[in-house]
Amino acid sequence: MPTDTHRAIDAVWRIEAPRLIAGLTRLVRDIGTAEELAQDALVAALEQWPNEGVPKNPGAWLMTTAKRRAIDQIRRNETFKRKVEEVGRDLEESTPDIGTMVAEDDGIGDDLLRLVFVSCHPVLSTEARAALTLRLLGGLTTDEIARAFLVPESTVAQRIVRAKKTLAKADVPFEVPQGEELAARLSSVLEVVYLIFNEGYSATAGDDWMRPGLCEDALRLGRILARLAPREPEVHGLVALMEIQASRAAARTGPGGEPILLADQNRGRWDQLLIRRGLAALEQADALIDDKPGAYVLQAAIAACHAQARRFEDTDWERISWLYERLAEAMPSPVVELNRAVALSMAFGPGTGLALLDQLMEIPAMQNYHLLPSVRGDFLAKLGRLPEARAEFERAASLTRNERERTLLLDRAAACGPA
Repeated sequence: MPTDTHRAIDAVWRIEAPRLIAGLTRLVRDIGTAEELAQDALVAALEQWPNEGVPKNPGAWLMTTAKRRAIDQIRRNETFKRKVEEVGRDLEESTPDIGTMVAEDDGIGDDLLRLVFVSCHPVLSTEARAALTLRLLGGLTTDEIARAFLVPESTVAQRIVRAKKTLAKADVPFEVPQGEELAARLSSVLEVVYLIFNEGYSATAGDDWMRPGLCEDALRLGRILARLAPREPEVHGLVALMEIQASRAAARTGPGGEPILLADQNRGRWDQLLIRRGLAALEQADALIDDKPGAYVLQAAIAACHAQARRFEDTDWERISWLYERLAEAMPSPVVELNRAVALSMAFGPGTGLALLDQLMEIPAMQNYHLLPSVRGDFLAKLGRLPEARAEFERAASLTRNERERTLLLDRAAACGPA
């Protein structure tokens, strides 16, 4: 049974692990080695803290312990003697007393930002980036990541191991990119954070409609990134989008976990604190824009339209349609066009939206995308074309891998009457 000390160690580890790994990566220039050293410090804490008590500054204790082990490791390697002279002596002289040491800034904010860019490097696959980011910056165990994405633990473990080897082989520098490379790399970072959030907000597979833990992890990562890159409007745009989307979490499922669509949600259950935080982040993003808003700022503006409508009937669908049109210019995508079709149908009637959907049906990438027949079924039902609507809902149900969503779609099919 875990003791209070062990629970304290677990809490400290989740908070301090990203800072610890970031600082160690700067020292040893290898993520895999840095994580091993951090784990060694955790083992030392598990051995010593139950007897000696939790130190006043546990994060500093872990960092100092890990750095001393790093120095020992460097000393054992003849090729790093020069590095020991430059770095090791300084570290040892500045940390004479582990128990009472006060944490130094040590550029930790910069280190965390570097770690974000390394773990989300485009040289890695999207799945590997997500797994490594959740491991290093989200503090999740391999088992927790596997359960979140509904894949075997061995698969996640292999992704993380391969990711570390790939980064080492590619000799990815531990630095924040500059100039044009920064914009390209930043989009990769934001993509990974939003991918994690979306998997929590609308699970692609399994028995649950949502996985709130993943939403919380993505929000935490986004807030960290906003503090580390305060002048980037798209970072604040993504945080605004996630804050506002997360505000609806309590209203999106019923007592049995069944999905509740936006039109039927009790808006009194929306989290007003998260909405206020999201709107404030959107204002911050808008203030930083020099030219045209980016994709995340535009999506946050769309989410804000929903958040500011007291009732579903009060939603400004014409503005949302216009925002989706701008989003399609900033980020051309058939999925964006699908959402624009929904907004057009709400603003100008389902026939308008259906005309756009018919064009999307010709795109190969959309052939097996379950939301296309789902939305088409909704439009056809509103137009009174119930047999066609039923067929679309049934097709959508056959394509989704989420059990809750499949049940919802089959219920909608049944509501259209007999086949």
